[in-house]
Amino acid sequence: MKEIKKGKITMTITIGIMCFILIYIMFMQFKVVNETDITSLRTKRESELREELNNWQSRYEDTANQLSQAQANLEEYKNKINDTQASSELIDKELQQAELYLGKTDVEGAGIIINLSDGENAVVAEDLINLMNELKTAEAEAISVNGQRVTNLTEFADVDSYIVVNGTRLSSPFTIKVIGNQKYLESGITAKGGFADDMNTKGKSISITEENEIKILKYDGDFEISEDINIE
Repeated sequence: MKEIKKGKITMTITIGIMCFILIYIMFMQFKVVNETDITSLRTKRESELREELNNWQSRYEDTANQLSQAQANLEEYKNKINDTQASSELIDKELQQAELYLGKTDVEGAGIIINLSDGENAVVAEDLINLMNELKTAEAEAISVNGQRVTNLTEFADVDSYIVVNGTRLSSPFTIKVIGNQKYLESGITAKGGFADDMNTKGKSISITEENEIKILKYDGDFEISEDINIE
């Protein structure tokens, strides 16, 4: 009886994790579609439009594949509900994936490094927030800002002349390390009228380089959701 009960608990946790990942993938797909700026696309030259269209198509296909894989995994879990050992192995695998989403594991791989610094005007928290949104839309796997791992619960706030990230005060220049598909990431930042153009227009300095070996350390802090943020 204990083995059966343990198996059911294990499967319940596994299915919960898979549902979370499934919803996350669907949300990102809808977000990508909703954030497509049709007006700006119309103003692009034919070659730029073709390249952008290919990028969006590739992203859609990748997202569709991830969704299909998640559905297949969920079906596999249902089929193995009575196999305690198999269920334990599957839940370990999904827990590792969940830790990656939460930033609780070190990540190494190819990606880009963004250098963002003050120019005529200072970089502010809103700039970093906008950049994080662009990178997540471009399917970034892991992000850090001046060594601070960015998670779904990371907050950015202006305090005096600093920007507080994960409770740590950071100042310009900012080095943002990003692991993911280099083509997606760079095109998401450098697209006409995008984040890079916005920074240049506002008198702030930005440069982007591709790196094949980037290491981003895990987030070592505790996850705390603050109900009230009061910055004077």
